[in-house]
Amino acid sequence: MSDVKQSHTVHEEDSIDIVALLKKFWLQRKLVMRTTALFFGLGLFIALLSKNYFSTSTTIVPVTESSSVGGNLGSLASLAGINLGGGGSSGGEISPELYPEIVSSIPFKLELLNTPLTIEGIDSTLTYQAYYENHYSPGFLANLKKYTLGLPGVIIGALKSDEVAEVKAPSKNTILRLTKEEAALIKQLDEQIQLNVNAKEGFISLTATLPEAEASAQLALKAQNLLQRYALQFKTQKSIEQLQYIEELFAEKEREFNAKKTAYAAFQDSNRGMNTALAQSQLMQLQAEYDIAFNVYTELAKQLETQRLQVKKDTPIFTILKPVSIPKEKAGPKKALILVIYTFLGFIGSLGYILAKDFLKDFKKDWDNA
Repeated sequence: MSDVKQSHTVHEEDSIDIVALLKKFWLQRKLVMRTTALFFGLGLFIALLSKNYFSTSTTIVPVTESSSVGGNLGSLASLAGINLGGGGSSGGEISPELYPEIVSSIPFKLELLNTPLTIEGIDSTLTYQAYYENHYSPGFLANLKKYTLGLPGVIIGALKSDEVAEVKAPSKNTILRLTKEEAALIKQLDEQIQLNVNAKEGFISLTATLPEAEASAQLALKAQNLLQRYALQFKTQKSIEQLQYIEELFAEKEREFNAKKTAYAAFQDSNRGMNTALAQSQLMQLQAEYDIAFNVYTELAKQLETQRLQVKKDTPIFTILKPVSIPKEKAGPKKALILVIYTFLGFIGSLGYILAKDFLKDFKKDWDNA
């Protein structure tokens, strides 16, 4: 029975606390309403002044016909000291990890800086770099943030000298020199170009976001074409290098074969009718050298054609599931969502202020009485 009474007492105390809390909020309702209205106005201000942006996406499916068609020259090629390393190419699909590496690379972004963009209100097209350096205005809110919260960074950047960033170019023994403006634009592209690789389903989604609808489509198309070109170069690089090696070797062995053929024919013409053992021995030696040169030349000709086919087989085929199109509606900002969030923050913040104010008052009283 005592447990039932104790439970009932606790329940009554909880009810009293809730009622007292609600009464406290009700008595401060004007503060709650003013704070909520203030945050609603702030949200409306931000929503109206936020710069619109547009997103364009494309979906690509890369397909590589993997096959090891490279032939082996066997013992005939080994007689001439030729080692073709198995003849070919690694084959197989392109690794999904390759595409993010391409998009994040400095050479890829440097090429994007030269993308021609169509900007509303400007007659001629501008490159991405020229647009952002000479024409783009980030808007009132961005400038307000830059010269308030971001003011220390602006001051530090102004005090620094115009530095040139140096980045080593991949697969080349060269150094890429970036100006401070180029480095800033490349960092900006990290936010404007988004790549999503679905390795399980085997497709790639590429999204470009810019303040202009048509410009976002142009940037997405340029990024799509660059991605395909870089992937093609990477995938076919090994087989193309192998093809170049075989072509050089084939030209060399072709000259040797022609020389052996000429020497063999000349010896036959100059020793016609001679049946001496020495002449027969020299003729057999020349014929053996000719036969080896001919067989190597013939096998290399076959290998050359085989490797040309391998290059074609290694060349990726890209299927565009979702082509680039100019967006009809802006992707953001979500003005209604901004209003809801700021209104909610104002309402919750005002309630929290009321509780915190009373808590601090009680804490100060207990501190003074201690």
